[in-house]
Amino acid sequence: MTVRLSRIQLALFFILLCPVNIIGLWWAVGSPLVMDPNSICRKAKRLAGKQAELCQTQPEIVSEVAKGARLGIRECQYQFRYRRWNCTSHNKYFGKILQQDIRETAFVYAITAAGVTHAVTQACSMGDLLQCGCEATRNRAPPRPSSSSPSGDGVKWEWGGCGDDVEFGYEKSKQFMDAKRRRGKSDIRTLIDLHNNEAGRLAVKLYMRTECKCHGLSGSCTLRTCWKKMPHFREVGDRLLERFNGASKVMGGNDGKTLIPVGQNIKPPDKQDLIYSDESPDFCLANRKTGSLGTRGRMCNSTAMDISGCDLLCCERGYREETVVLEENCLCRFHWCCVVQCKKCLVQKELSLCH
Repeated sequence: MTVRLSRIQLALFFILLCPVNIIGLWWAVGSPLVMDPNSICRKAKRLAGKQAELCQTQPEIVSEVAKGARLGIRECQYQFRYRRWNCTSHNKYFGKILQQDIRETAFVYAITAAGVTHAVTQACSMGDLLQCGCEATRNRAPPRPSSSSPSGDGVKWEWGGCGDDVEFGYEKSKQFMDAKRRRGKSDIRTLIDLHNNEAGRLAVKLYMRTECKCHGLSGSCTLRTCWKKMPHFREVGDRLLERFNGASKVMGGNDGKTLIPVGQNIKPPDKQDLIYSDESPDFCLANRKTGSLGTRGRMCNSTAMDISGCDLLCCERGYREETVVLEENCLCRFHWCCVVQCKKCLVQKELSLCH
């Protein structure tokens, strides 16, 4: 019996992000995974197919998958920090978001698939996984010199160093994040989730950058060694946020296997676009049914005119000014070698909080 993608991935998010309440395994946000990956797989009864195979044969990769999932959620919280929905990981509300086909769900799926790709690839380059290492460059064409490098000066080029094996990270993310489709038919939710997962992975894979190092006597550059590196994950988050802002609304085709853009004169979304089928709630008030925590008590910027401004963030309910006293590091000094010592200072700040 196969399981619908949305249910499997919802369970996966809870297993990786909220094990305290879901399966009784303890970890702290921002800390290394402190549970045995075998326990994740043993207790995650909803995992099946290739996910179960990965758990059984390569449990150390599951640890990197968990790190990647948390990396994705932290980036989601950064990118949405000034929005009405701020990517809260509160399990009851977060689960409701994942059960919908809205733009926010599309971003969560994409950024998490990207996070898994990035974390597994990084682990390969760092030598943390036995199954992979640096990228193989034997059959790759030599790199082209950049526009800033001199041409015709006899500089030789070759691949070397330790390039990131993004293909390995891409495949493992696809294996673990894309659950098996239902046999015999497809549904719009399955197609949307798989599309957004792929968009997240491509935000890493298609934007590899070339880094080079010069070799030669007396600082000359008679040989340039180059390798491929992944984009910084903040760049991945920025790129996916742009895709979120331009996400395409779609509906299912009559054949049940295609997605059609909603609206006239709209081009079909490409593989890097995010897609959704339902409109998002306004997230102004708390609503467990929609996964909204509301914006009451949220900090806002009373002078900003963008999404962080009090008018938009507080949904025109108004806001109050509150004075708080915070303890911050101050008067920091560097002492040789290599310690920075700071004093603690009390700082008074004015906060604007939504009604």
